[in-house]
Amino acid sequence: MESQILTIFIPAKKNRERIDTFLTRELPRFSRSQIQAMVRGGLVQVNGKSVKSNYSIRPEERVTVTLPKPKSHDLVSEDIPLNIIFEDEYLMIINKPPGMVVHPAHGHRSGTLVNALLHHCERLSRVNEASRPGIVHRIDKDTSGLLLAVKDDYTHRMLARQFSEKSVDRLYRAIVWRSWKKQTGTVETLLNRSIRDRKLFTVANAGKRAVTHYQVDETFDFLSLVSLRLETGRTHQIRVHMSYIGHPVLGDQTYGGRSRPMGGLNHERTAFARHLLSLMPRQALHAQTLGFIHPVTKEKLSFTSELPEDMQKVLSELRKRKDS
Repeated sequence: MESQILTIFIPAKKNRERIDTFLTRELPRFSRSQIQAMVRGGLVQVNGKSVKSNYSIRPEERVTVTLPKPKSHDLVSEDIPLNIIFEDEYLMIINKPPGMVVHPAHGHRSGTLVNALLHHCERLSRVNEASRPGIVHRIDKDTSGLLLAVKDDYTHRMLARQFSEKSVDRLYRAIVWRSWKKQTGTVETLLNRSIRDRKLFTVANAGKRAVTHYQVDETFDFLSLVSLRLETGRTHQIRVHMSYIGHPVLGDQTYGGRSRPMGGLNHERTAFARHLLSLMPRQALHAQTLGFIHPVTKEKLSFTSELPEDMQKVLSELRKRKDS
């Protein structure tokens, strides 16, 4: 794939702003440090001339960005069934099952959602690197629920902007450990990669701002069903936040949602907890609602997905025990 050149015209009434700050907002898939590296490498020009990261853009200037050539990946189209909730010529809403990786990466070169999309669609957006065509956002392998895939670059950029501006409605449902003192609340922290394991994330003194709003929907003996609305969308955000406040997601082996919370349970409750964990070999987390403005039709769209079978089985067992 050849390098892609983007041209951005600064509006007449735009206030002056550092170019690295401006481009970080305009190109949300790149971090500020990546933008700064592109500026240093001469990939960013204003009115045909290279600039520095602290350059202040002015109204009616023309900014051109040469996007780095993506690394090549041999993506294979695979005939994998997809649960498509909605589709038009611009985008798709897919109900992803647990266990499916969203895009190819180390250790997962096939069987991913992207491999399935390549078989289903004649075209996908190419804004991302080559391994993630059509993917605007992700959910974890063992999280189920609604995911957005996009077919053209314009639609992709406009939706990425909605995610960046936090105007996309994202509601998750989760079964978490322990009962709650407050039925509603907000968790706001900084998240960063763990020093011990760079694949994991943790609450830290420095990092990216992460905000999760919660509401307790149903309380059981030692578990609760909660709704979680994302204000930001950091990697592993819900799982880290729930663990941080003492309510790890049931079944989440990475962030303390399996054996650790059973320490205070008696023998009978421990046996019941182990039974529930046998029904839930993954984290009990589901992306239930996804809402946004369609970039082309301008229609407000909202989609909802029922809880998957494994979570429903756990809730059924909890409700039977609660009523007995």
